[in-house]
Amino acid sequence: MDENNQIDQPTNDETLSTESEIPKEVERGTEAITVKLHTIVEGLGLEIVHQSSDYYDISLNSADVNRPGLQLAGYLEDFPYQRIQIIGSVEYNYLVGLDAKLQYERFRGILSYDIPAVIVSYNAYINQDILDLADYYDKTLLRSPEKTTKLISKINRELEYQLAPRSNVHGELLEVFGIGVLIMGKSSIGKSETALDLINRGHRLVADDMVDIMAIDNRLRGTSPDNIRHYMEIRGLGIVNVRRLYGTGSVKTDTQIDLVIELEQWKQDYEYDRLGLDDHYIELLDVKVPHLVVPVRAGRNLAMIVEVAAMNQREKNFGYNAARVMTNNIFHKDMVEEGDDF
Repeated sequence: MDENNQIDQPTNDETLSTESEIPKEVERGTEAITVKLHTIVEGLGLEIVHQSSDYYDISLNSADVNRPGLQLAGYLEDFPYQRIQIIGSVEYNYLVGLDAKLQYERFRGILSYDIPAVIVSYNAYINQDILDLADYYDKTLLRSPEKTTKLISKINRELEYQLAPRSNVHGELLEVFGIGVLIMGKSSIGKSETALDLINRGHRLVADDMVDIMAIDNRLRGTSPDNIRHYMEIRGLGIVNVRRLYGTGSVKTDTQIDLVIELEQWKQDYEYDRLGLDDHYIELLDVKVPHLVVPVRAGRNLAMIVEVAAMNQREKNFGYNAARVMTNNIFHKDMVEEGDDF
């Protein structure tokens, strides 16, 4: 092909949105997350063998746990004592295989650190010496009937959920055609009215006005604060209960956030994206989420636009980009008309 007649094939680029105020709002609402030990114990149904005096004050800030095999062998350098300590079958069998004096000394070495708790798996028997040490050092001792690997998996999953980065933002969160759509924008832009129109069309409300978001496994999930769940505020109408008006099928407790749509007043001199070749993203809680800016003006059916945006995002999730296919078709047509061979 003649270089002078070469036509550049359109590409599909990822662009991170930098002009939006949404990341700043999310950052302002971000909380320092810790979780109380007793919350994990109650959530997993662990047996309390010995309860420390500060049991209800102990906070955890890491989703990692530790199996203190090396520590029971006497090596205490770089001991990750801030984590929950899990005594599995291997550690337990090694410990009980030691003579009574050495067993006492090795376990004392662990309990002398400021550990949050020790959990013994397989409902293993805990002898009186260990109980005396837990009492002397005022440490929480727990037990579980679970296998060690399953217990660790459950604890990791619960801690990751409880310690997930989270924030809260003003907006509407709905599930539209199976896509979690977070609608944001300035006050009075029409977020609630758009959400109500979508509910009328059969889609499900997750949160109105205030949305709690969290990042888990590089995905964003959103829910509503308990005290306002299923309620909506519509200016001129007041508060309505969506679940009671539209039925249980109209609401959902939480959803993954797959798309952020930002509504803004139409700018006359601004060139809005008309092709959608570039995939625009916004970064919230260190997670990239597809992001669209939709201009608002009289006569635009926002609910229908949100529906189409959700369906189009679902197509992109399956690997199909309509803008790219169309421009590729035009590109190939132009090439054929110039007589090039493929």
